[in-house]
Amino acid sequence: MQLDDHAEELASDLGVDKQEVKADLENLIEYSVPVDEAKQSLRRKYGDTQSGETPTVSSIDEIDPDDGTVNLTARVLTVGTREIHYDGETQVIREGTIADESGKIGYTAWDDFGFEAGDTVTVGNGSVREFRDKPEINIGDSSTVTIKDESLEVPYRVGGDRSLTELSVGDSGRVIEVVVEEVETRTISGRDGETTIKSGVIADETGRLPFTDWAARPEMTTGATLRLEDVYVREFRGVPEISLSKFTTVTELNKPIEPQSDRTRLTIQEAVKTGGVYDIEIVGNIVDIQDGSGLIERCPECNRIVQNGRCRTHGDVDGVDDLRVKAVIDDGTGAATVVLDEEQTAEIYGGGIDAARQTARDAMDQSVVREKIGEEIIGREYRVSGHLSVDEYGARIEATQFVEADGNVAQQAEELLTRVES
Repeated sequence: MQLDDHAEELASDLGVDKQEVKADLENLIEYSVPVDEAKQSLRRKYGDTQSGETPTVSSIDEIDPDDGTVNLTARVLTVGTREIHYDGETQVIREGTIADESGKIGYTAWDDFGFEAGDTVTVGNGSVREFRDKPEINIGDSSTVTIKDESLEVPYRVGGDRSLTELSVGDSGRVIEVVVEEVETRTISGRDGETTIKSGVIADETGRLPFTDWAARPEMTTGATLRLEDVYVREFRGVPEISLSKFTTVTELNKPIEPQSDRTRLTIQEAVKTGGVYDIEIVGNIVDIQDGSGLIERCPECNRIVQNGRCRTHGDVDGVDDLRVKAVIDDGTGAATVVLDEEQTAEIYGGGIDAARQTARDAMDQSVVREKIGEEIIGREYRVSGHLSVDEYGARIEATQFVEADGNVAQQAEELLTRVES
């Protein structure tokens, strides 16, 4: 059945204007609400009593994405505020997590219902959808929220205070205390024209993460120790990034924050389980060098790899020479691809682009550069620092440091393997 037919059916059953119903239906479907659920929601909105009562669930662990709508009582764990662009307009939403004794679930509230972290609420007619492979509650125009006097006890932390290593992509309403280690100001072109932002790296006693401050606040300066309230964690280039919106509160702290001096050391197995992690260290053996290593050519327009003088996006181009290594590292728990830039590759190769060009000319074969690099590093153990991302092609580390391991580090790697196996 086409959308127009669904709207015709609803308009006839409800006795309302077809175009109005169709517009409401399009809005819901655009937000990935299933058609049947959207129709139920509109029947409730326009007062159709034949659609039946919304089921009440006794516990959050009973909720399933196929439930459609539910009534439930829960404790609000976190509340974040964010702007999104929806249906061509800017919409302010509140989002976070609610919980009961059985479990917790994410929510998105499309209006300010007045609840805060710690409140116990009864949500009426909450719409269930699937988000990031899990059920989530949508609290919208047809929903009700009642703040209860009694407090529901739950086995979860109430409030958004977290350390950097406790954050995950999708977290909202988080509160962190950090020191700004790196910051730069730049201008970008966005939906509303040019915007000045700040970006860089923040740290606490547990780790480091990149950040973007979309309001370019003056407090975000190198060395500042700050309390950031209501931040959102998004994914950028495969790793978590802290996003400061206009709703974020920034307060200067009168206390030092001492970042850890050493990077977090993980096995590849542990790192992959995070789904993406910033500034880690792993130790393993280089077992292979992949195609696309050594002397390569990049498109002058988009910087992508050029093969046989042709860019996938810009067609025939005069490629720009570059050096790169894509090495496979294995630590016994898993494998990942380590990517080394021009400077790191030149150090391994023993010369820069000019030397690599000359070698390739003499041999009339670019692959000799890759082969020489392979002879230098395959079979040896290395300590790699960098940022790990995970996608359908596997784990990838953009290396910031690549050094041959010594006996001490090898022993520490063995200890890591023992920890994983135990």
